[in-house]
Amino acid sequence: MASLSTTPYGQFSEDVTWDSLKRAIAASSGFQRWRVEHVNALHLQNSSLEQLVSRYLRETLETLAY
Repeated sequence: MASLSTTPYGQFSEDVTWDSLKRAIAASSGFQRWRVEHVNALHLQNSSLEQLVSRYLRETLETLAY
């Protein structure tokens, strides 16, 4: 597991925060279920984890907006 580095001001860097959040989302049951249901159907097999998590979050937020 990568160590958490901080800026001189004691705040987590955006990159470290996004990486941790992305890994937590990817490990969630909701993401895993979405991935099984959508990756093949949407031809996303060659997408990076970052692209998949971003799409998952976008679709989830769109659904919650209704």
